Amino acid sequence: MPDSEKITINMNVVDLGKVDLLVQEGVYSNRTDFIRTAIRNLLDKHSPEIQQSVTRHSYVIGVLLYNHVDLERFRAKGEKLSIRVIGVVVLDKDIPADLAAEVIESVQVRGVFKASEAVKAALADRMG
Repeated sequence: MPDSEKITINMNVVDLGKVDLLVQEGVYSNRTDFIRTAIRNLLDKHSPEIQQSVTRHSYVIGVLLYNHVDLERFRAKGEKLSIRVIGVVVLDKDIPADLAAEVIESVQVRGVFKASEAVKAALADRMG
């Protein structure tokens, strides 16, 4: 699984020209390097707000992986699963849609959610 996701942004031509000038001058190796650095700097700047939100909403930061056996354990215990993640959630392709619907109470992913189309459809009304 890749550790990054591709995004697309639109910039006005003057800002893009300024980025290209910084690349030409060797300040950044390329446009992507500039954009990644800018994003990291803004995330660092907003670190207190991010941490408060993580705490307030009880998010897990990182990667969560669940397979059929994991969900069967929740079902056997009569427990419901509330997923709140900043990062990646992967529901393995061996998970039947009906099992996911029975066990997973809610899903909030700020990042990437990977699951079969059938599971995504079964959980569509629980996504936040």
